[in-house]
Amino acid sequence: MMNKLTGTGVAIVTPFHKDGSVDFNALGKLVEHLITGGVEYLVVLGTTGESVTLNKNEKVAVVNHVVETADKRVPIVMGLGGSNTQEILHSMADFDFDGIEAILSVSPYYSKPIQEGIFQHYKMIAGASPVPVILYNVPGRTGSNVTAETTLRLAEVPNIIGIKEASGNLEQMMHIIKNRPKGFLVISGDDSLTMPLIASGGDGVISVVANAYPKLYSDMVRSSLKGN
Repeated sequence: MMNKLTGTGVAIVTPFHKDGSVDFNALGKLVEHLITGGVEYLVVLGTTGESVTLNKNEKVAVVNHVVETADKRVPIVMGLGGSNTQEILHSMADFDFDGIEAILSVSPYYSKPIQEGIFQHYKMIAGASPVPVILYNVPGRTGSNVTAETTLRLAEVPNIIGIKEASGNLEQMMHIIKNRPKGFLVISGDDSLTMPLIASGGDGVISVVANAYPKLYSDMVRSSLKGN
């Protein structure tokens, strides 16, 4: 599992028609563009995919289209997170996870929970999820930081396999890398910090830029992971 999600993951955009409906033809072309460009995995329904603007039926349709188009050529990670823990658990119970390798779960936002609240939130998600969980720390959007200490506590929770770190705090990321258990992934959530994070021992990136330049970006990341 961990090796499948190293290198370049792409937070894929969701194309729309002018009337606001999802452009599934363009979405399929994008998936092909990324896979032939050599990226290691795809992330669907992330922030870049404008998941908050999609209704439940659209989300299911987008995930199914990406899974079907990818046809097991690369792993698919699905965004599933938020502030309402129980709602996330209900969504999991209703969703067909066939073809999904892991979920990427953004930390609770707006309400600014304490660290223990964040820990318990993720612990419940990990216990209920049928697939592994990747934490997502992006305090610039959520309003609260998942500290290194909380991340390392969560790294010991079964079914939590890594974190997408978009705090912009390289010192915090390095502390996690230095003290993480074996196999726990630390993935850059900022394109601009991908190289510094890899140089510090990180495992790759979930990129936005790679939507446009998949081959160039994934080649660069693979080379960096080899120490070049």
